[in-house]
Amino acid sequence: MSHSDEQKSFYTDGGFATRAIHAGQKPDVVTGAVAVPISLATTFVQPSPGQHTGYEYSRSGNPTRKAFEDCVASLENAKYGLAFASGSAATASIINMLKTGDHVVTGDDVYGGTNRFFNKVATPTNGMSFSFVDLTVDGELEKALTEKTRLVWLETPTNPTLKIVDIEKAAAAAHAYNKDIIVVVDNTFASPALQNPLTLGADMVVHSVTKYINGHSDVVMGVVVTSDDKLRERLAFIQNSIGAVPAPFDCYLAMRGLKTLPLRMKAHSENATAVAQFLAKHEKVDKVIYPGLESHPQHAIARKQMRLFGGMVTVYLKGGIKESRQFLEGLHLIRLAESLGSVESLAEHPAIMTHAAVPPEQRKQLGISDSLVRLSVGVEDINDLIKDLTFALNSIQ
Repeated sequence: MSHSDEQKSFYTDGGFATRAIHAGQKPDVVTGAVAVPISLATTFVQPSPGQHTGYEYSRSGNPTRKAFEDCVASLENAKYGLAFASGSAATASIINMLKTGDHVVTGDDVYGGTNRFFNKVATPTNGMSFSFVDLTVDGELEKALTEKTRLVWLETPTNPTLKIVDIEKAAAAAHAYNKDIIVVVDNTFASPALQNPLTLGADMVVHSVTKYINGHSDVVMGVVVTSDDKLRERLAFIQNSIGAVPAPFDCYLAMRGLKTLPLRMKAHSENATAVAQFLAKHEKVDKVIYPGLESHPQHAIARKQMRLFGGMVTVYLKGGIKESRQFLEGLHLIRLAESLGSVESLAEHPAIMTHAAVPPEQRKQLGISDSLVRLSVGVEDINDLIKDLTFALNSIQ
């Protein structure tokens, strides 16, 4: 094996941490720069009409974006990656692969923005239909499938109640009903470091890059990966036609975030486990949901398909909205803010904040109550996090 072949093998076949640093990111051929350059050019010179070096116009393709897309694809064991201006733009672009009259089956506990787009945009504007079902219950997926079903949208762990869907089982059931059904998994809460849905039978994986992949609360972005040539071709056409693509600088920042993803996810998971165990024993806490706790209803499934259990912890406090406000206002190190997945710890109240768009009756059915608080546990010193949580719990009167 030549030196160049051996170097290439590390980029494509190395371990996860190696690929997070190197995949898609060869040294610059002109300067030898180790960091991928930020290509701000909007257009690229062609030596002859219709002949180009792979790039024509930056909406259609950009070198910095391509490096990021290739890196995420490698980490998800996929052939292709396509980056978008946000996770919501990625979601909308996938749904735009369907047509009027098509049917989608999805979980009853998807992210509030996904719920909003499905119910309030795709349904009335695109004429599609959506079935929201509990995909953790045996047989519910099969019962929801119809001859018009073209896509199954999974989210696991779910947001915010952290349900775990058996990806392999769900994908097999959908494909057994109709091999052409597209199975999409929103892998945002797990990240590629903890879970790889394509290896479990999914056709496409979507991420809000804003969260764990970037990991620093300074980029809004999304990405979709697949190994299916036809799906990639269709989605790339939509990506270019709609034009909801990220800026090169955002791709650079997200690519930098990827380099520490395995280190961060290990720290997130360790801290979240300690936080969940602490809260589960506290007298002012009614219930804690965390996939890593044996008390979680789908703990066995999480152990089967996840390498670690992630940084998200859902807490049901004793009381209602008053107690939740007192707790959240009592936090100092942990910030009260929307979003998740960054190095700093965040807390939020889904019923008022991220899931306010979900109809009240549906929130009640899902258990998104006034006592539910969602924690995105960061990578700070665990003793400081426990101290802050203790102070906030003691603030509840």
